[in-house]
Amino acid sequence: MSINAMLTPEELALRVKTQDFVKSVPRQLLLDMDADKIRYPKEFLVEAGQAGLLGLRFPAEYGGAELKWMSELVALEEIGVLGTSLGCLYSLVSIVGEAINIFGSDEQKNKYLKPMIAGEIGVAEGLTEPRGGSDFFAASTTARREGDVFYLSGQKRFVVGAEGADLFLIYGKIDGMVDPKKAMTAFLVERGPGLEVSHVYGLLGTRGGGTGRITFKNVPVHVDNVLGGEGGIGNGTAVFNQMMIPERMTSAGGAIGMGRAAIEIAARYTDRRRAFGQKIRQFEAVSFKIADSITLLDAARALNFATAHAIENNADPGKIRRLVSESKKFSTDAAWDVVNHAMQVLGGIGYTDIFPVEKLLRDIRLITIWTGTNEIMKLVIQHEYYKEFKQLRNAGRIVEEDAAGAEFTEEKEYNE
Repeated sequence: MSINAMLTPEELALRVKTQDFVKSVPRQLLLDMDADKIRYPKEFLVEAGQAGLLGLRFPAEYGGAELKWMSELVALEEIGVLGTSLGCLYSLVSIVGEAINIFGSDEQKNKYLKPMIAGEIGVAEGLTEPRGGSDFFAASTTARREGDVFYLSGQKRFVVGAEGADLFLIYGKIDGMVDPKKAMTAFLVERGPGLEVSHVYGLLGTRGGGTGRITFKNVPVHVDNVLGGEGGIGNGTAVFNQMMIPERMTSAGGAIGMGRAAIEIAARYTDRRRAFGQKIRQFEAVSFKIADSITLLDAARALNFATAHAIENNADPGKIRRLVSESKKFSTDAAWDVVNHAMQVLGGIGYTDIFPVEKLLRDIRLITIWTGTNEIMKLVIQHEYYKEFKQLRNAGRIVEEDAAGAEFTEEKEYNE
């Protein structure tokens, strides 16, 4: 597809602006992050904030650009070229910012959202626990209230940014409330006493983002730092459901950039490498992998754009949940397939660090797992489809009745 034909002049200008920023990121920063010499690249967020590229969808009064999801997807694709770590740190402003922008108080927006968008503070989000991954409501982090102060106890793991973030969005259950969906509450926790980064993981890829385990030992959090203040107590389930939109859409958008980077390397290689007297792009076994890759990325991009329009037009929540899950699953699966195609096209040299395809492969593997595994995405997709199907199945032509033997209804035994 022609990407240019699908974008407005403003979106095209944003793409160029983001490309210029991406070009300015030092090569050595990427190398040092992958070597675990740098665990939290604070300067990247500072420079992105100064460039006006953070918090694109948020109100201008807090430093945002008041753009739509389509624009953010355009920027995410370009940022994705840098790999998963920087893409995730960039996206966390969108993710945590979404929670504060929609559920936060005016005071919280001024205190946290504004400096986040400016790149002045780093943020992270704690969802997964040692005994709770995809099962969000199995989380065991608790918040015990004494007067106007909650005391958080528990652990969160696989927290990107744990090593260097200044502010954490943490989900915990109010102590004494039995129903986990009513007890779940979102807290804005500043780095301070009692909050310990107890382990920074050695990762296959996605290195340099300070991914670690956080331990909370009676960390005091004033009620003012409950997301939404006093009225936000017990609202964690609603926050979580809303957060799954930016969580999964940022992964989908960044995945396109990573896949695109890999196939551009492969295409350039196949147009220069020669074998048996001709460029290897002239062999169908090679060129067909390029064709498959281009098709996958175009299809993923188109699905992401369609999902963006559904979100912006306030489609039915179930429809949005399905489309967001489809976008995350299809885009990350597509990126994984594309980077493998690229490595196969490059042959043995693709398995070395002479080209960054091996790093992209290590990075992309994670995004099929995080923010809900792609198997969980399938569960959501089919669940929401069946709900929609039951409502709409008689709206159009009933094709089942077009069969030559449709009148033999006694042959249709359903055991209903």
